[in-house]
Amino acid sequence: MAYAYCVEPGSKIDLSEIDSKRDGGLTKEEGLARAAALGEDLRELQDLLYFAGETSCLVVLQGMDTSGKDGTIRCFAKYVNIQGCRVASFKQPSQEELSHDFLWRVHAQTPAKGQIAIFNRSHYEDVLIVRVHDLVPKRIWEKRYDQINHFERHLVDNGTVVLKFFLHISKSEQEQRLLEREQDKTKAWKLAVGDWKERELWGQYQNAYMDTLEKCSTDWAPWRIVPADRKWYRDLAVLESVVETLKPYKSEWLAKLDQIGKSALQDIMSYRAGCAY
Repeated sequence: MAYAYCVEPGSKIDLSEIDSKRDGGLTKEEGLARAAALGEDLRELQDLLYFAGETSCLVVLQGMDTSGKDGTIRCFAKYVNIQGCRVASFKQPSQEELSHDFLWRVHAQTPAKGQIAIFNRSHYEDVLIVRVHDLVPKRIWEKRYDQINHFERHLVDNGTVVLKFFLHISKSEQEQRLLEREQDKTKAWKLAVGDWKERELWGQYQNAYMDTLEKCSTDWAPWRIVPADRKWYRDLAVLESVVETLKPYKSEWLAKLDQIGKSALQDIMSYRAGCAY
């Protein structure tokens, strides 16, 4: 079964109707075991992607504060080779970034062939926080949905697999996690009054996310909604989606590696034939 909810292009979304506590009928132990198995699949697929060097993969993580973007990245890090995977975080843009179009800083962080890039927040901030805080006029940000779709189509047409995940957390679970942070000294660095201020805008953010999910889930780069109240289920859903999306490329990558191996072996044999021992 698919553990994440894939948003069909053109469909309507009501986040209040999607259970953020979903467990897929699994116990936590069963979920962790399945995630570990999928992690090993991801390890193999990343090796093939890296050495074949023909395809790249972009993983976009979006969600409310405490929804688990950092936790999902830590889960990923257990299974991938750091040489072929990196994380890009998108915070408040610098003055230089603001002097360019909104996609300028994003395009520079997209993955090269053979690489996986994980976006912790992304270009979607420019139709989310920008909209909620009225940082630019509506006539500007409402055009960005189409611009984003064209941008992602450009990436896909040039060999990038784009996977987008909205980590769907409930308001009550967010409150619990924020309060837990205040009691955990190891997470003191995460404390910020801004998290509570942003929480007051929960409804506006939910509306902005629903519009984003509806307008920017495409055939080439669909959105997936991941129930995120259960951390183990969140990790399982993301791992499964990534593995199942990359699996169809396996035979192509193996064929490329076979070709590379035969060419290298031919060079070695030619070299040996010309050597005087």
